[in-house]
Amino acid sequence: METTQQEQSPNLEDCLKLLKGERDEQRLAGLLLVTKFCKAEDHSSLRRVYDAVGPRFLERLLRTGMGKGTVTSGGDNNRDAYLCLSVTVLASFCRVPEIASLEDMVLKVPLILEAMSTRNGSSVLEECYEFLYLVSTASGNGIIKFYESGGIRILASQMSSMQDGSHLMEISIKLLQLILSRMSLEIIQNDYSSELLVIVAEIAKQFAVLHNSLKFDSLHLLNTMISSKDSAQLLDALRLLPNDSWSYYIRIGIIAILQNRVATAERLQALILAESMVSISGEDWLISQVRTNDAQNPTPADMCLLLVLEQSRVEIAVLLNELAYLKYKAPQDTSTTAEAIFSKRRNVAVAYSLVEKIIKLISNVDENDGNLLDECTLTKLICQLNETITVVLEYLEDARDHQQRKGDDLLASVRIIGSYLAEVPIACEEKVRVLLGYMLSVEGEDEQSPFYSVCFLLPLLCQITMELEGCKTLASCGGHKAVLDCLSKLIGSYDYIVEDKGCIFLACDTAMNLLLKKDKVQLMLDELNFVDLLKALVYWSENTDDMSSMMMASSICALIFDYTSEEALLNHPDFNYSTLSSLYQLIVRCLASSGQDGNADMDLWDIVSAGFSRWANRYPHIRESLNK
Repeated sequence: METTQQEQSPNLEDCLKLLKGERDEQRLAGLLLVTKFCKAEDHSSLRRVYDAVGPRFLERLLRTGMGKGTVTSGGDNNRDAYLCLSVTVLASFCRVPEIASLEDMVLKVPLILEAMSTRNGSSVLEECYEFLYLVSTASGNGIIKFYESGGIRILASQMSSMQDGSHLMEISIKLLQLILSRMSLEIIQNDYSSELLVIVAEIAKQFAVLHNSLKFDSLHLLNTMISSKDSAQLLDALRLLPNDSWSYYIRIGIIAILQNRVATAERLQALILAESMVSISGEDWLISQVRTNDAQNPTPADMCLLLVLEQSRVEIAVLLNELAYLKYKAPQDTSTTAEAIFSKRRNVAVAYSLVEKIIKLISNVDENDGNLLDECTLTKLICQLNETITVVLEYLEDARDHQQRKGDDLLASVRIIGSYLAEVPIACEEKVRVLLGYMLSVEGEDEQSPFYSVCFLLPLLCQITMELEGCKTLASCGGHKAVLDCLSKLIGSYDYIVEDKGCIFLACDTAMNLLLKKDKVQLMLDELNFVDLLKALVYWSENTDDMSSMMMASSICALIFDYTSEEALLNHPDFNYSTLSSLYQLIVRCLASSGQDGNADMDLWDIVSAGFSRWANRYPHIRESLNK
């Protein structure tokens, strides 16, 4: 060891003497020696060498290699060699973070990018990328200079020619990760929208074809670009791409992650990416088969779908169990517990979203010609969905037992149950019956009273109330009041927003089913329930030109009038004659419309007409409206 140190020390000292020489020839010789014996991890030696040669000579050497300056040895004949030497040495120096962060190095970023864009720069491309990555890592100014100098454009133009899984590709991916961690995706989209599309396609390919740690880096990078809350502009552009091979590559990569033994965190990242892809391309993405010229052999059409559902089921079971522990058993009012709950709620939301989308896919199976789902696949899907819904119901049961009914995780649980039961209303029938009243009482974090939970369950409620037993089940838990209150909020002068306007008619049909069977169900209604609904019906009818909507409003009004009288309504402090007069005009208009629209609303007209004959004597002023 002593002999080795003695041999190396004179070499370094000789090198430093050459670097401090007055002639360029001496400095060039010194730099050549640096490349031969100075190790990348020997930061102290690299620092001494850098201080000896100085930034001015390095600048001149780089510019000479680019044809922008001269050194006194070799002329133009050695230009390529000068470029190679200068970039190699600069990349070596930048392995020392203190050197990489210097302003002299930051100012060389535009020159390196310019060299990369020329033919001469191709021989030292890897060293160029290494220099850029090291400078960008060491200094915030470095990444800004890279971005402002068009680095994204250069990167996008060269990635397609890089070898899959090469060190050059690895540095490029790390550079992209660094940029996206330091800069807003929204800003990058505005400046380099077309370049981002190229980058997504290339990273998607790496995600598909690689089987090393770079595969996971590609996965994380794709999620950063595609699953970000700021990615709307990029997603819109991706939807318009004529070639969807990038989408196919992502599906191949997700399948590889989910069917192999990888860390749970990576599986969750794969689900996040799958959820984003379904949002971009629709549910059919899970079963689409796309062949590209350089793709691997196509996988079975249903493999991605089955793997995604299976992993979602596992994640839901694990996450809900962990959430229950954190909420009911772990120490409360600590930042650690609060952060863990937030993280797990976010992750379970991803799995819930995927399950809901798969439910939607199955519900449309008969509508898709040549659907790729056979009976065996459907059976597997239904079994997994049944298991998932059972787990979610148990989570809600646990929350009920702990007297918890407020939380976005609880509301999301009701939503996924409502989505599945809309398609399979008899699934988990007994447990649903027991928990129905509780589910209708669940509120989101920002809700003051239950609304969205009722909306999510309306498809189920509308179906079960077609039968007498379903009406009895709903009425026995007080669910009829929740439905009427929900209907009031949907059609009244409130600020409740729902994604699907079909909720209004589902709520109307459910209310009608209940009111038409009121005698057999022994339905009990408070004045407050129907007074608010009657006022909402007026607002709805006065703000629509749709005759079917007015007929529906009139029918519900006619059935509610069975419960009260004109005198009782006018004695109510929150009701006045103006509202009652508007209801009279609505009923009269609908009675007069008989036959105008054929038989489309004949059943509703019959309900209004029959109601009028039952209670007209309790509403004496309605005849005045009738005679006008």
